Amino acid sequence: MKIQAFIFLCLLISCQKPKPVSQIQAEAISENKPEAIVNKENFLKTDTISISDDAETSKDNYILAHLLDQKADKDSIVTAKYRLDFYLNKTKIGDSKIIIKGVDKGSEWGAKYGLASVESPKNSPFIQISFGYPACGYTSSNYLYYLKNNDLQLVHQWDVISDSGWGTWVKFEDATSKTNPESFYCKTVSFEPENDNDEMGTVTYSDSTVFHLSGNHWKKQLLSAKDKVYFQKKISFNEFHDLD
Repeated sequence: MKIQAFIFLCLLISCQKPKPVSQIQAEAISENKPEAIVNKENFLKTDTISISDDAETSKDNYILAHLLDQKADKDSIVTAKYRLDFYLNKTKIGDSKIIIKGVDKGSEWGAKYGLASVESPKNSPFIQISFGYPACGYTSSNYLYYLKNNDLQLVHQWDVISDSGWGTWVKFEDATSKTNPESFYCKTVSFEPENDNDEMGTVTYSDSTVFHLSGNHWKKQLLSAKDKVYFQKKISFNEFHDLD
């Protein structure tokens, strides 16, 4: 019986057809081939924000604003969630998520280098970003970012509303002396007409804030009571805007 079983086993092995080498290689490649992982992000829309410097626009440095979500409440006030991707020399450096409440249809983005309201040095590590409807009387959302050594930080944010020279905005102090300051100040400035008189107005200051650089990170400290006026003065429209 043992001899018969041995002969039967030999016949069974010899009858199996060996696999071609190509088939064996194909199976081995198929088993070891990693699956491709596609990480495709879906955004509601994407806007490209050009960064201006000295009246010029950089082609290699820009920001992509990805709309992640947008909803309207019962009062039709729209709140939008964005992710801002920062690119230097066409390479993504970092990103930041922001929430904007009160989005107006037709709102536009804007960005410039520097802290000052007029000058915008190209080599400044500060980037000011604005978002709002481009017309008088509308509120815009504003953000100050610090981008240096591939580190990105949202330093400050505020709202601006302006109408024919009147309104409320933030003014940065000691911002033009150095491109890379280690400290600076800002305050909220409001200028409103006096009793509907377009020639006279009242200027107020509030929310005086100091910023200090610690390592590569900015820290801020409120120097005055929040949302409380610490300076007030009646002044002519022309004097306030240095038009005399």
